[in-house]
Amino acid sequence: MSKYFNVTDTIYHITNHFPETIDLFAANGFENLKNQAMRETLGKSIRLGTALTMKKINQELFIEKLNDLIEQNKSNESKAHTQAASGSKEAIRVEGVLPCPVRLPLMEKFESFLESKKDTFDFETEYHLKSANLGLDDIKERILSANGNPDLISDLYLSAGFDLFFDQELIGQYQDLGVFEDLSGLEKLNSDLDNEAISLKDPKKQYAIIGIVPAVFMVNSNALGDRPFPESWEDLMKPEFENSINLPMKDLDLFNAFLLHIHRFYGEEGVHKMGKALLQSMHPAQMVKSHAAKNGNPVPAITVAPYFFASMADEKSPMRAVWPKDGAIISPIFLLAKSKNKEKVKPFVDFLYSKEIGDVLSSNGKFPSTNPVVDNRLSPDQKFMWLGWDYIHSNDIGELIKTIEEQFFNAAKKELS
Repeated sequence: MSKYFNVTDTIYHITNHFPETIDLFAANGFENLKNQAMRETLGKSIRLGTALTMKKINQELFIEKLNDLIEQNKSNESKAHTQAASGSKEAIRVEGVLPCPVRLPLMEKFESFLESKKDTFDFETEYHLKSANLGLDDIKERILSANGNPDLISDLYLSAGFDLFFDQELIGQYQDLGVFEDLSGLEKLNSDLDNEAISLKDPKKQYAIIGIVPAVFMVNSNALGDRPFPESWEDLMKPEFENSINLPMKDLDLFNAFLLHIHRFYGEEGVHKMGKALLQSMHPAQMVKSHAAKNGNPVPAITVAPYFFASMADEKSPMRAVWPKDGAIISPIFLLAKSKNKEKVKPFVDFLYSKEIGDVLSSNGKFPSTNPVVDNRLSPDQKFMWLGWDYIHSNDIGELIKTIEEQFFNAAKKELS
């Protein structure tokens, strides 16, 4: 399960070899491990598998987080890549998060790109690109610490997440200041995402999108009972599906995108109905197994999940993936580049928009690419639901997310109380 440790290793062994994992353990109920004496006593007496079982923590997901954290730390050890002549102090800073299923191949290609440019770049490159399941908290803290000074934020941001890019306390405060520019140079995106029905091209030419995370849903045919088989998001709002749906609340970026789209197309009433429909929340990796009841908990009839995870459902299970007739909800993978250093940033944008990266996103991860020459292998009936730039630019997205989240949870509490 991990090339760094075994599930039979002691907590002390893991934290001693990888001290960066201590905070993760502490955040998940092992607060005593922050104390060195406790690590050397308690930590030596308990094995990882036993500890996770005692805390009722999903072993597969926690080990995935440990792996990602260790990988990230190893990457951090060589973050500053000197591409310039000796003594150069100028640096281009790149940061963000990458979809978990394709982070490793994307990082390999990114580091190969940097290696190929080491003799031509006359600047250093500092990059922080971690797995999406580790969250955006540290990135948000660095943006907040800039106190509105665009010179103190990174040159390139890559991530899904409406709140990061549109919240007026975060990147959103720079929207109207001319700080960012779409440097892709593309007049037309991939026809799957740029046609008469949809366009991901920002008319203000500030935000770029290199790919998307489509959200679909899976139906548990066993738990469905005699209820009609749902085929659209609108179907999920019917009274018969109240207290029956599993939503990706632990994947905050996707959850925010989900709520925004429901609000955009179905209004506050739709948000309220989806709140009443909530049964439980899972990480996307757990969702493909959500047909199996555990500890006597009810089984959701419907599970909303990224297309990547929905496509992984076992054919022998009762889970059936549904691409909604009203379109898969889009969580965009934004690429935001500062215009101030465009000559230096442009090669990174070109690389991230390349067919090479588009193929990794689309084929390996089922995250359709906006590169116009990439074949996303989508059928004509696999359409998308998209907020639209008019909706984005005419709303304070950061405040709107807070408002509709409150509406959603108020409805859910009434149903779940």
